[in-house]
Amino acid sequence: MATTDVLEYKGQSRLQHGPLNDRIYLMKLDPGDFPGIVVDLDDLAAEHGYSKIFAKVPERFRDGFLEQGYLEEGRVPRFYEGQETAVFLGKFLASWRGIATDQHRLQEVLEAAEAKQNGPVPATQPDLAAVELGVEHAAQAAQLYDTVFDSYPFPIHDPTYIRETMHSHVRYFGVFDGQRLVALSSSEIDAAARNVEMTDFATLPEYRSKGLAGFLLDHMDTAMREAGLLTAYTIARAVSFGMNITFARAGYAYGGTLINNTNIAGKLESMNIWYKQL
Repeated sequence: MATTDVLEYKGQSRLQHGPLNDRIYLMKLDPGDFPGIVVDLDDLAAEHGYSKIFAKVPERFRDGFLEQGYLEEGRVPRFYEGQETAVFLGKFLASWRGIATDQHRLQEVLEAAEAKQNGPVPATQPDLAAVELGVEHAAQAAQLYDTVFDSYPFPIHDPTYIRETMHSHVRYFGVFDGQRLVALSSSEIDAAARNVEMTDFATLPEYRSKGLAGFLLDHMDTAMREAGLLTAYTIARAVSFGMNITFARAGYAYGGTLINNTNIAGKLESMNIWYKQL
């Protein structure tokens, strides 16, 4: 497993950066840091030689970023407290980073997913149960992630990280076959903004093509709705027929493609945004 990037703050704004993803990700902008944060990100990128800056910000800050060379790659309506749109912006600091070499595949996946929008969800085996995981499952979860992913943008292969996030803002869900954890996912909650990222889906190879991701997502949608969250979204591998179809079937809408954005499964990949009002 490759070394993960670091999480830190610039002012009160939360970001992730490092050589694994060869980028900066502005995860949460504090309004008080704008507009100075835009220059800070440029300086940090120049210091480390990163090839992309990726920012998720409220729409009212969009123009300030566009004026400094960012491009809008996607958006999620009603992202913040069920009201303001979030825009996903990319600044490409190397020409190659802004070019998707697998554009034909990305288009095929998107067309296949949109063709199955709100379609029937495949049935799962009746003896498999989806449950919320506790700290006692952290080691099993980390082991499954380590088995499935050659690389990942966050340290989900580390049981300590999983336990820490369970205590702070992430709820994990899994599917068991007897005592064996065979698939899992997580809901990363922004309680203040009342949104949730449906993410970290992983299934053991021998349990794939059984509809377990869709099974988990349905369980997660219900749990997050009951928790009072308003908007759910995901950032899914754009080359994955399975994950994009899973979200489209569950009623999620396409929100844009992030080009060469994330190091996952051993290489940089483009990612699709999908969103849903809960």
